[in-house]
Amino acid sequence: MNILFVGDVFGSAGRHIVHEHLPHVVESNEVDLLIINGENAAGGFGITPSIAEEFFDMGAHVITTGNHIWDKKEIFEYMNVPVGSHGRGRRILRPANYAQGTPGFGVYQGALPTGQDYAVINLQGRVFMSSCDDPFRKADELLKQITAKVILLDFHAEATSEKVAIGWHLDGRVTAVLGTHTHIPTADERILPKGTAHQTDVGMSGPYDSVIGVEAELALKRFLTGMPGKFEPAKGNPKMCATLVGCDGGTGRAHSIKRFMLGE
Repeated sequence: MNILFVGDVFGSAGRHIVHEHLPHVVESNEVDLLIINGENAAGGFGITPSIAEEFFDMGAHVITTGNHIWDKKEIFEYMNVPVGSHGRGRRILRPANYAQGTPGFGVYQGALPTGQDYAVINLQGRVFMSSCDDPFRKADELLKQITAKVILLDFHAEATSEKVAIGWHLDGRVTAVLGTHTHIPTADERILPKGTAHQTDVGMSGPYDSVIGVEAELALKRFLTGMPGKFEPAKGNPKMCATLVGCDGGTGRAHSIKRFMLGE
């Protein structure tokens, strides 16, 4: 079984480069399960229902997010679907370790047309991030409720140490732990000893002639002066960053991991 995870889609440049490359990557790698992190897809900050629909139309089975999920208020109602629903709104996740009562869900369990069960978990780190519940213990809690063997975790976090640590914590219990949020792809993809695929950060699908997606001049001004200012998404040199994980559908153990960085 092949799982493709597309890293943080940033703004219109990110959406366009994903639209350009995703079909041939999916076809050439015989992808069974497609997951896209879309939390920066709407102008670099948040995601809208129409963009979520665009990703689902591209073939995404699940959309994960992170700390920018609430930046576009229209997503609240889209995500607020009944328990047990398998509609499209149910398949967009926010971090599961957010406070109880926030809109949406942090885990999705589904089945492919082949009958293969799978689960996707979305968690957010706590180091250098806004306050949330312990992601390590939340993962332990969720795994007690998940019946699928194939399980992928999008760990949306800042600190590389925390991202690496949760990979070791979950080794052998999930198929893959893939990091998002920092928008810089890491070259440390590997299979951990007990069969979990891990990469500290998949990277951004967006404009790389930028400061993590933002127009470089605007980011530099803030660094040089300390003054606040509005950030605008850049457009130059777009790349699609994604990671392909091969696994055994019966056991959930990963046997391969490969990263992509594709441009125009």
